[in-house]
Amino acid sequence: MTDADESATHRAPGWRSVGLPIEHGGWGFTLEPALLGMLVAYSAAAWELAVASIAVFLARRPVKLVLTDLVRRRWLPRSRVALGFALAYGAVAGLGLAGAIVTATSQFWSPLLVAAPLAAIALYADARSRSRGLVPELAGAVAMGATVTMIALADSWDPAPAWGLWLVLAGRAVATVVLVRGQIRRVRGRPAGASGIYIVQGGTVAVLGAAAVADVVPWLSVVALAGIAALAYRSLSVPPVQAKTVGWTQMVVGMAVVLLTATGVWVDW
Repeated sequence: MTDADESATHRAPGWRSVGLPIEHGGWGFTLEPALLGMLVAYSAAAWELAVASIAVFLARRPVKLVLTDLVRRRWLPRSRVALGFALAYGAVAGLGLAGAIVTATSQFWSPLLVAAPLAAIALYADARSRSRGLVPELAGAVAMGATVTMIALADSWDPAPAWGLWLVLAGRAVATVVLVRGQIRRVRGRPAGASGIYIVQGGTVAVLGAAAVADVVPWLSVVALAGIAALAYRSLSVPPVQAKTVGWTQMVVGMAVVLLTATGVWVDW
């Protein structure tokens, strides 16, 4: 088995291993939409939706453990703890959404219709300990971007630019996930699949470029994704670095995408 969840089948689990994420990469995909939303569409609803999104992210780990144990037809001490955390995080998410409904100046629900199927794909893979696959990784990362569009819509943005913000973060997620997977393969002494990575990087830049021409996303967002493409070329042409370095680098990259996009919104370019 590849999942660390299989340890300690019958002993009482530590709350940290159940209630907190064991991987740090998801923090970026969770915080970036919330931060971008508050930078360009600040409101009380933005805070409430940000809290709800963080609670949803935190709930994924305990929900994964509960689903895994149900699929394997067992109920362990950690299952009860995980269920408690899942319910607590769910309550916080529900309160955040309820607060946003009260304070938002317009409806913001439509992004959930897109995010829900993506989240379901990720949870299905979680339940079967297949969350390391490319599709569930991409689905989970892209789904979290719904937060920024919900925040923008809650602040009465026009739909096109509001959805454009999610498109930017989806492009960042796809470009980053594919690149990081290639970098990790290199660390483990396997081929990175550089040609496929370059195609994905070029594709994300092209899509955002077309969206910028249509005035859906800022041009500075295209610059940001071009920077990720340049980083991909650079990182795959030098000796591989440690996985920890890859992770921190991508967090910096994510913040750069957020700041450039926010600046593009502010200066209208």
